[in-house]
Amino acid sequence: MSHGYQSGRLNLPFVGIATFAKSPYQPDWSAIDADVAVLGAPFDFGTQWRAGARFGPRAVREASTLFSFGHAGAYDHEDDVTYLEGVRIADIGDADIVHTDTLASHAAIEAGVRAILNSGALPVVIGGDHSINIPCLRAFEGRGPIHVVQLDAHLDFVDERHGVRFGHGNPMRRAAELPFVSGLSQFGIRNVSSTAKEGYEAARAMGSDILSVRQIRKLGIEATLARVPAGAKVYLTIDIDGFDPSIAPGTGTPSHGGFLYYEVLEFLAGLARRCEIVGVDLVEVAPDYDRDGTTAILAAQILLNLIGRIMHDRRSR
Repeated sequence: MSHGYQSGRLNLPFVGIATFAKSPYQPDWSAIDADVAVLGAPFDFGTQWRAGARFGPRAVREASTLFSFGHAGAYDHEDDVTYLEGVRIADIGDADIVHTDTLASHAAIEAGVRAILNSGALPVVIGGDHSINIPCLRAFEGRGPIHVVQLDAHLDFVDERHGVRFGHGNPMRRAAELPFVSGLSQFGIRNVSSTAKEGYEAARAMGSDILSVRQIRKLGIEATLARVPAGAKVYLTIDIDGFDPSIAPGTGTPSHGGFLYYEVLEFLAGLARRCEIVGVDLVEVAPDYDRDGTTAILAAQILLNLIGRIMHDRRSR
């Protein structure tokens, strides 16, 4: 039914199927044709306390519809830039997860990221617990050297506990062991952490630069960015518990004293200018602990802003 002044559909955020940013769904991983491909990795068997991040991809997709009013791009009056204009995002659905089978599930996630990379698109993976970073990074074999930037409350540098090597306390240790990973920047690490003192010593010995939120505030964003190698290919892994739980309560292991929104946005904008971001994962959104959906909204808002800046800076180059 037409009202005369406009035809077609208004297509408000609450209408339709909740793909990421209401982008086209591409279930055929051999036919990805996009600038950015979003993969869900709904795996949370690596958690050591509260599970529930398996529902992270659904929650973040749902929240992302808030930012898809159908305008062409997203105008930012502070930067005087319309981000996301003409950026082709495809949602390729979720990697298949086999309950209790970490290796099979991780292999499915790795296959998804490899398919995205083979298509030439930027992989953006929504977890899932932080162990999903292990298969995501493995998919970059032969595409290095890659510098890993981690925003997180926890160091995640445990080698092995009771035979567990692929849980959510292990990913940065597994990353550091990869021959094509040239170094790690581990930012936001604070307070009682997931790693003992020996882990910190091992991380530094293996080339990690570790900074807490307070240390970063003292340094400032520009000086923090200067510690990441300029021009490096960067894989970015964002644990939502890097943010303060006052704005991101919906996570399994919240840790007070975290980042606020604009600190992270300014850091990511600077990182996109300084380096070539070649892959992204955002992990540990657990919507059952999210009081009002703000954690999922924060995750979606950060991802869309990040994608916009990565693509804008690629074009500027």
